[in-house]
Amino acid sequence: MLDKLNEECGVFGIYGHAHAPELAYYGLHALQHRGQESAGIVVSDGRKLLHHRGMGLVTDVFSNDRLSQLQGDRAIGHVRYTTSGDSRIENAQPLVFNYRAGIMALAHNGNLVNAGQIKRYLERQGSIFQTTSDTEVIAHLIACSAYDEIELAVKEALSMIKGAYALLLMTKDKLLAALDPNGLRPLSLGTLGDGYVLSSETCAFDVIGAAYLREVEPGELLVIDQNGLRTERLTNQTQRTICSFEYIYFARPDSNIDGINVHLCRKQLGKKLAEEAPVEADVVTGVPDSSISAAIGYAEATGIPYELGLIKNRYVGRTFIQPTQALRAQGVRMKLSAVRKVVEGKRVVMIDDSIVRGTTSSRIVNMLREAGATEVHVRISSPPVIHPCYYGIDTSSREELIAAKHPVEEIREVIGADSLAFLSIEGMLEAIGRSDAVPNRGHCLACFTGRYPTEIYTDEHETVLKS
Repeated sequence: MLDKLNEECGVFGIYGHAHAPELAYYGLHALQHRGQESAGIVVSDGRKLLHHRGMGLVTDVFSNDRLSQLQGDRAIGHVRYTTSGDSRIENAQPLVFNYRAGIMALAHNGNLVNAGQIKRYLERQGSIFQTTSDTEVIAHLIACSAYDEIELAVKEALSMIKGAYALLLMTKDKLLAALDPNGLRPLSLGTLGDGYVLSSETCAFDVIGAAYLREVEPGELLVIDQNGLRTERLTNQTQRTICSFEYIYFARPDSNIDGINVHLCRKQLGKKLAEEAPVEADVVTGVPDSSISAAIGYAEATGIPYELGLIKNRYVGRTFIQPTQALRAQGVRMKLSAVRKVVEGKRVVMIDDSIVRGTTSSRIVNMLREAGATEVHVRISSPPVIHPCYYGIDTSSREELIAAKHPVEEIREVIGADSLAFLSIEGMLEAIGRSDAVPNRGHCLACFTGRYPTEIYTDEHETVLKS
């Protein structure tokens, strides 16, 4: 309901722990913000793979009885938000496949930009697809490989695909992890006792008591088996260009990405926004939850008091029934409430992390005015989103993006704010900062600039947009 860029997916893996299924459950619960449509866990005891997946939240899909049926010391798990393929049980991950070399399970965060072309080619060769997920394309490429060794088959398959992928693959006796050559999605490696843990975000390590080891590097393939951990290269042509919205919105505030804490980063975004777009006001408030850190930073930099002017209702289901068009606006009110005693008679600075379509921003501005705010000044802790993302975020068309069609002043009029300002690209990069842990780190800015780090493929023709 809230007009946001939706999260992609989250992956979690663990190898060499007696309580692997339970720890995978807790790890996925920590990653729930990255996908709420489906969840799944696959477990191996060294002889066979056991799995369960379903639609809904992790707590909906798994009960104590379900978890007790999953026995093994290694597991991979997945929470999903639909960016490629329909929202249905067939597309819930991890996907499990039997093929000539055995059995494997795959869990994938990201989006393959040439999946359509590869799928059509494979279908002409006789492949039959059971899902509409681009993850299945990877499985078919592995199954078609001339190599029986899973590492070689995976390397061959990944050499054919383009786009974003943080991939976990498990056989009966091995756990593999791979990151695309641009490192567009986060993937961290940790340790727990004598075992290893992999997760889309480090917040999952904190939940299960694992120790952070390092980031999986762009173009890296990790192989974990009874002999321990070894690393191989998918390619040497790599450049870290992680999605900027991981810092701005997607990741949990208590996660660290490339050695940078997300909460502190968002505070810096707010401080930089205050430097670039100050305004006279009485109170600063953030749109919960992802914008609160930036709002605190803005307040600290300006000296304007920060208050909880907007409260999120945490007990609204993922799908609120809206029986008539006239009641659709109630969706935002079910999610958010303005605190009248905080904003009444006040000039309010409303901090948000992005404006995608503009519909929710206008409703929140109106909500604050109805609660008595005399002025509402909107400040956005990211640049305007004017180009679609093809790497696992649900913006597939420029027509969906208000900033692609309207300049800032027109957007201000549409949402009904007294003033509106976005953070500049330069200010965003300065606020996120550099990382000693990843010295060659860059950012994917495609949704702001239209310059994509890979080629982009349409459904029918190959279109090169890389620059």
